[in-house]
Amino acid sequence: MDLEEQILRYYLKVFSISSITLVLFFLFFLYALNKNIILKNEILSISKGEKLEKILNKNIQNLSKIELFIINKYYQINYKLFNSFIHYGDFYIHTNTTPIELLKIITKASNVLNKITIIEGWSQKELLNELSNHFEDYKIIPYHHIIADTYYYEKNKDFNFFLNNLKNNKNLYFEKYRNNDLSKLFSEIDIMTIGSLIEKEGLDINDKRKISSVIFNRLKKNMKLQIDATVLFAMTDGEYNLNRKLLISDLTFEHPYNTYKHYGLPPSPISYVGKKTIDIIFENYKSDLLFYFFNKSLNRHIFSKNYKEHIKKLNEYRNNQ
Repeated sequence: MDLEEQILRYYLKVFSISSITLVLFFLFFLYALNKNIILKNEILSISKGEKLEKILNKNIQNLSKIELFIINKYYQINYKLFNSFIHYGDFYIHTNTTPIELLKIITKASNVLNKITIIEGWSQKELLNELSNHFEDYKIIPYHHIIADTYYYEKNKDFNFFLNNLKNNKNLYFEKYRNNDLSKLFSEIDIMTIGSLIEKEGLDINDKRKISSVIFNRLKKNMKLQIDATVLFAMTDGEYNLNRKLLISDLTFEHPYNTYKHYGLPPSPISYVGKKTIDIIFENYKSDLLFYFFNKSLNRHIFSKNYKEHIKKLNEYRNNQ
């Protein structure tokens, strides 16, 4: 083989390697710009003068350094060619978003115009009242379809678009608990139902944690849950407006949701449930507690491990009233 042929083969090899490298880089370039990104929040806040790299690092969970580099270079090219620059303010970002779509949003004026806050423990009537302030056409949302949270939506988006976003938010949230031990024992609607009982009964995180353990302990022992909130739900058709104190005689009210009459969980949730309460459930806090009552003087629940202890504490409380 003469020298000229060797040189030709060498350059062909270099060209082939360079071509393959360029093709691979181009494919990775396209992948980095079109992959689904995971946002820490659906509202992205940008300060005046904030750099793209800081914005991405602060708000996106699943980008590598080379992907950040590619997105930054893509933005710089668009800035030079089309004078497309980042605006500051709050931006609503859809659940399934790519870096290209994200850049399209943040290089325009802020798109956040309205927000709706769904309060933990709300009834359907309370949510309907809130929805009436935002939409002309709306409907009842079943408790187990959504998670109580603050949601943002864009101008001219209808109720169905808003609702689909809420459902997607709930589905994504439960996905992180897919391999949790409780997910193997209870259905998603069961978890939401337990959460609704805790929302209506619990006062704070520690209180909710103990009530959660009481519910699981009673279910395990096949005891009736005997939760007052289910009686109120049953007697008021879910509106909780009894307008008087709950009486001992009310506990015998026949209704499938009355946990004084029926074993196990109610057929479905009795209120909207928030993320913090769902987190508490999946924490699966362990205790020996089986009973509790509300002490008005102390403004907290008093817990007991057995019926004898429960009655003793309850009588002491009543005697001091």
